[in-house]
Amino acid sequence: MAGYQVEYSSTPFLLFMAGEYIAIFLMCALTSLLFFGGWLSPVPFLPDSPLWMIAKMAFFFFISLSAYGGDDGVALMQRSTVLGMDLLKSDFGLYYTTLAILVALFVLCHRIVGSRFGRVLTGIRENPTRMEAIGYSPFRYQLTAFVISGCITAVAGVMLANQAQFVSPAFMSWHRSGELIVMVVLGGVGTLAGPIAGAVAALLLEEWLGALSEHWKLFFGVFLVLMVLFSPRGITGLLEKAGIARRQE
Repeated sequence: MAGYQVEYSSTPFLLFMAGEYIAIFLMCALTSLLFFGGWLSPVPFLPDSPLWMIAKMAFFFFISLSAYGGDDGVALMQRSTVLGMDLLKSDFGLYYTTLAILVALFVLCHRIVGSRFGRVLTGIRENPTRMEAIGYSPFRYQLTAFVISGCITAVAGVMLANQAQFVSPAFMSWHRSGELIVMVVLGGVGTLAGPIAGAVAALLLEEWLGALSEHWKLFFGVFLVLMVLFSPRGITGLLEKAGIARRQE
């Protein structure tokens, strides 16, 4: 969604991101209230259920709109501007802007994890019943974490659209979600540096294995299975065993 907004927004980058944050906040809050709040149960959304069919009909309706390019997607006429400056116009500027955003978000997430809010989230992850017994509301903290995650994902969508200069419904397919999950598992679940390391490793393995065989996905799958079996915490787990990295709780 954020990628499509890049194409049809003529506002400066920072102002656009502020508006995007508000939109993502409202959407995530509504979704969380519907599901986490118990107003809607995930069960009716199982495949072949009426609500699932309605959701699929709505999805295909929106991707068929000619204004958004339909299944073929739409090419971006130009990249976003930052404070009126074309910092993203060149690949060089796009790279360092993306790197700066990555560092800023990493620092932000690190501060969140180390804060009282982050400690409560850790406790909820380990034992939500106990946290509720001592006076914390798991739902409120989970809702806030969900909204924060949606806002960060919106930033990633904007930068992806600027990098590819193209947006398509394929970006929302389960294949793309699967790729992201593989990166997280490969790098290490429950860590901040893990997904970054996993993304780098996945892209490098794709390039190296792709140069050796057109069936590189088979070898990649075998490598991923071995990683899960022998190092459940992924690359960060291997670094922790080697004493290079400190274990993150």
